[in-house]
Amino acid sequence: MKLQLHSQAAKVLSTLTCFSILAGCGGGGDAGSGTNSTELLGKTVTAPAPTATGNNGNGNGTTPATSNAGGNSDKGSTTTTTTDTSSYVTAPAPTPTTGTSTSTGSYVTAPAPTPTTDPSTSTSTSGSTSTAPVNGPTVTDFRIQSTNATTAQTNVPVTFGQVFAVGAVAPTDALVGRLDDGTTVPLQVDVKALHADGSVRHAIISAVLPTLGAGQMRTISMIKSGKVAATTALATTNMMSNGFSASVSATINGVKYSAFADDLIKTAAHQTWLAGNVVNEWQVSAPLKTSSGAAHPHLSARFAIRWYQNVKKARVDVTVENDWAYEPNPQNFTYDAAVLVGGKQAYAKTGMTHYHHARWRKVFWWNGDTPQINIKHNIPYLLATGAVPNYDQTVSVPDSALADLATRYTGAVTEPMGIGLGVPYMLMTGGRPDIGLMPQWSTLWLLTMDQRARTATLGTADGAGSWSAHYRDKNTDRPVSLLDFPYMTIYGNASDTYNPATKQREAFPLCATTAGACDTPYTHDPDHQPAFAYLPYLMTGDYYYLEELQFWAMWDAFASNPAYRQYAKGLVTPEQVRGQAWCLRTLAEAAYITPDTDRLKSHFASIVDSNLDWYNANYTNNASANQLGVITNGYAMAYNSSTGLAPWQDDFFTSVIGHAADMGFAKAKTFLVWKSKFAVDRMTATGTCWIDGSIYALNIRDTSTSPFYTTMGEAYTKNHTATFNALACGSTAMATALNLKVGEMTGYSSDPAGYPSNLQPALAYASDALGSKGKAAWTVFMNRSVKPNYGSQPQFAIVPRY
Repeated sequence: MKLQLHSQAAKVLSTLTCFSILAGCGGGGDAGSGTNSTELLGKTVTAPAPTATGNNGNGNGTTPATSNAGGNSDKGSTTTTTTDTSSYVTAPAPTPTTGTSTSTGSYVTAPAPTPTTDPSTSTSTSGSTSTAPVNGPTVTDFRIQSTNATTAQTNVPVTFGQVFAVGAVAPTDALVGRLDDGTTVPLQVDVKALHADGSVRHAIISAVLPTLGAGQMRTISMIKSGKVAATTALATTNMMSNGFSASVSATINGVKYSAFADDLIKTAAHQTWLAGNVVNEWQVSAPLKTSSGAAHPHLSARFAIRWYQNVKKARVDVTVENDWAYEPNPQNFTYDAAVLVGGKQAYAKTGMTHYHHARWRKVFWWNGDTPQINIKHNIPYLLATGAVPNYDQTVSVPDSALADLATRYTGAVTEPMGIGLGVPYMLMTGGRPDIGLMPQWSTLWLLTMDQRARTATLGTADGAGSWSAHYRDKNTDRPVSLLDFPYMTIYGNASDTYNPATKQREAFPLCATTAGACDTPYTHDPDHQPAFAYLPYLMTGDYYYLEELQFWAMWDAFASNPAYRQYAKGLVTPEQVRGQAWCLRTLAEAAYITPDTDRLKSHFASIVDSNLDWYNANYTNNASANQLGVITNGYAMAYNSSTGLAPWQDDFFTSVIGHAADMGFAKAKTFLVWKSKFAVDRMTATGTCWIDGSIYALNIRDTSTSPFYTTMGEAYTKNHTATFNALACGSTAMATALNLKVGEMTGYSSDPAGYPSNLQPALAYASDALGSKGKAAWTVFMNRSVKPNYGSQPQFAIVPRY
């Protein structure tokens, strides 16, 4: 069965076209044609006449750039430890995807959510609080930190992404925000994705905080409060009548090409991303054009306008792209860029080189300053949902690590066509902070909610657009899909791209013939690819990050030779094992978090499903598969004359399968049970010694054509001399022979990116998957005498859930 939106979830979401939780509904469909229409939850509706609303906001969210002075530093902060739980509301842990859960397709179905029985009596409006009691159950909470140490703020907008545990919130549940002083504020909840049981998986939360003192921290609990109420999408004329304007231009060889957000909103079809009484967000796009109307063939602009009706303010999200998939003669363009907001220059850069198949983004505010706030999610709840790996909350992050992020994330890397904290040559070998299920900067943000880590993480996700990995389909106006073009490729030949069904070649056009037309300082690949955009979208709900995730995930699926990947199946199996890992991670995350109304949701689900089917058919359910639990396809057997593999790469892969299982992919859970054997047996199998369980390369057969060894004990014996095998495991004699401390593992045990650290996530997931056997292996691992200090680099500090 193909992985797809559960039918119950689809039906529930369909009924929410004109509803939201408390005050709002949202959509994620493709922009269509026509005028004065909007895409709302995938359904085109005619915008109604202007309607007075009771709620308002001037929401922030994720603004890394602004036309006004803003607070991007965590002023007044002190030395930070990872998880400050003193202000958190303790929420129930999510239902584990184990035990009595049943499988639906590739998702695990959890018990249905408990209905709400305590309706709210709150009648408060946005920008004010109410003292009326709200006594429903608490789902989770979040904190709002003022980053302005000297000045109080009023009517502070708050907009962010929130993931919910399976069964925690039904789409019909209304939520209200209860502040730490007992007063309440309305919450607008734009539901984007549902769990297989029909409960809310991901939503975008918006509110307006009436007051926030200088340097103050406020805690807001999300309380269930009755049922959702109907709401009407706000007409764009409400914003336009207040004089809104914004534009972007690129001047090339004296010719000015421009796009005007205000004109597009008046005359073009728009997509509605957020809709309700607190905030509305509309998205428009168009090619850059000359004053005479001549469109540039490659450059286009996208505006996401987030409008707060009652305070008459807008967040203006501007993206310029050079990424049409099938436009002839793709190339770099050098131009003078300028952005105007409200008729005033908000940004300008001369001589910018815009690389082919890349894009850049800046965010500004119209009619107001950037809200100076930092949104802090409830870390324990977030980790417990399974949407992110279970990072060790006891890790103590020193302030120096966060200060270092702020130091590194400065200057040219923060500008358009910069890549933030990314590594320009992605193929560079060695231990790096960007390698792992999440990169260092994301894990530091996840574990601390520190503003400096947030700025670096979101800024690097913005900069991920600078790599030439972005291919947009003009027909759909979305990232190009493998299911639409199953023969497209980056690494294959043009002769490999003939589609017999359409009788067309699907090869991308060659770069322009001008010397250096497609030169770029950045090189990307699947084998060392960081997770750029998943956490930013999960935590902010910004559409830019959603598409950034989708661009990279689809590139991972179509880059290889069409025949090797089995065309539309998008198999990642031809890659190095680490490449298989990181591609499958990004694809699974895209399938998990893409909105249910987005056409790419089912596409990513199909690709993930095809890959898991392949792995289960060739390993889990294959009686002839190796008995060690290792991946041997692709370039796995590339060591020691094709007799060995890299356990650390295999550990990356195991951790990805564990992550996918945590997200609810039932076929990943099945595969994880088979896959976990390799990590566990290196710790506890008879005839082995865990001291060398993190060996760099492990031979698993005698010659390139020999059968694989059948036990880890046999593999261990064959990889060591008779003299070494005679040493007692963990003894002083063994430590002396290895020049290590007693109880220290090989492979740089003290390094947070060493081979034992690479092994840790695999063992953590194996501990959950294999019960007592897995837990025994975890105990052995945790009893090693030399461990890393994960404080500055916690990307491998993952621990078991159960």
